[in-house]
Amino acid sequence: MIWPGMGDPTKRKKTLKFLGLTAAIGMSVFLAGSLIQGQLSQGDPLKACINDRNTPYKIKATLELYVDKQKADIPANIGFVEGECQRSLYTITDDGTIYAEWEEEYPFEIGHFLWSWDFPLRDMEQSKSRILVNGVESPNFIHSPLVEGYHYRAEFTSKAYDESKDKDFLPPELQP
Repeated sequence: MIWPGMGDPTKRKKTLKFLGLTAAIGMSVFLAGSLIQGQLSQGDPLKACINDRNTPYKIKATLELYVDKQKADIPANIGFVEGECQRSLYTITDDGTIYAEWEEEYPFEIGHFLWSWDFPLRDMEQSKSRILVNGVESPNFIHSPLVEGYHYRAEFTSKAYDESKDKDFLPPELQP
């Protein structure tokens, strides 16, 4: 099969020159965009490494996580990229303590932590989920600000959760 523009040698040369020029322009735009984005994200507290930064602004809060009415573990070492860097939102232990650090005051939110953890928020039914801050439901949901010493309780219902099993009148399953 002869591709369009490849039959005649003069047209072939023009077509290949055009394709090469288009590829060069595309690559240069991609590289320039990557460099600009890299420079802009250096000052973003959610993406930047804090290993070699002075971070006087520090927050420590606790989070309990429930998914489909079952307590879920929050793993240790969230925010630590192996061999690379430590992010501004992180955990050290698996007890639900969240730490946030930055060079200046920054409006960290509970959603920022969930994002940095790669929590599958898109798999959750947001209309049936809620965030409690010190025992009171927050109207801000995942946009609730992280405040020093506060306790957060996130209750999520997954889209795959079958609520009918909560309403069954069957006797409870016996545990061996």
